[in-house]
Amino acid sequence: MSQTPPAAAPTLQGQMFLFRKPELLTREKHAGLGISRPERPFGFAEAVRAVPLTVSEVATAMKHYPIIFADVKNPLPLAVVGLIDDDNLFVENTGDWDERAYVPGYLRRYPFALAADRGSDLSNPRMAIIVDEAYEGIQQGGTLPFFGDAGPSAEMQQAIDYCQQYERDRAITQQFATHLANYDLLADQVAQFTPEGGEAKPFARYIGVEEKRLQDLADDKYLELRKSNILPILYAQLMSMGNWRTLMDRRARRYNLTGDEILQPRKTA
Repeated sequence: MSQTPPAAAPTLQGQMFLFRKPELLTREKHAGLGISRPERPFGFAEAVRAVPLTVSEVATAMKHYPIIFADVKNPLPLAVVGLIDDDNLFVENTGDWDERAYVPGYLRRYPFALAADRGSDLSNPRMAIIVDEAYEGIQQGGTLPFFGDAGPSAEMQQAIDYCQQYERDRAITQQFATHLANYDLLADQVAQFTPEGGEAKPFARYIGVEEKRLQDLADDKYLELRKSNILPILYAQLMSMGNWRTLMDRRARRYNLTGDEILQPRKTA
């Protein structure tokens, strides 16, 4: 009598932003482990300048960050969190995120993520939970355990549910990017800053909505964008550009910079 062979274990391929040692989460390897609050909760993100956003986050994120797009051909939205240096200006000296600012979902789901098993049916891939084993909060007997007696702990199940929701949002965001790429509305742009008593100088290049192109868009194309719910995202991106100034001011306050110093890389030992 023939037997159905057991499913092969999922395989992990590729790289994941901010994950230093991504591994499949399994009872065999991670039983007894859990998460406790590390000394620097957001230390894993303190050296990044931008963080991925889903389209559902843009309306909130625009209040705190300049929002840009990753690429003209694949315009996924990003929240800018650092300038000039590889310093995240929203991670405080304590390692906490600025409590007044929105925390992007990509960071809130860390150190977990949902990934497709590359060895499964591509039309209906199996999904697996990934954990960054390098995260400082992972400990033997952690406060929030990965597993209970019958499977994932209640806390881990909440993390899994959030990863699943985030993956749905990510898929919608990819659809948005694919659709937006069909319109010639994005362009390379330059952010400028004018120090007190000085002249305007560029400090960042980014991809954003070209406002005149949007204004000149044919009526039928404009209607297409409205019906596809893309317009609010584009206008939110444009409105977020005022945050370049507040981000530069944040850098100046953090490092006590004035005049042209604000536009210069910091000297580090």
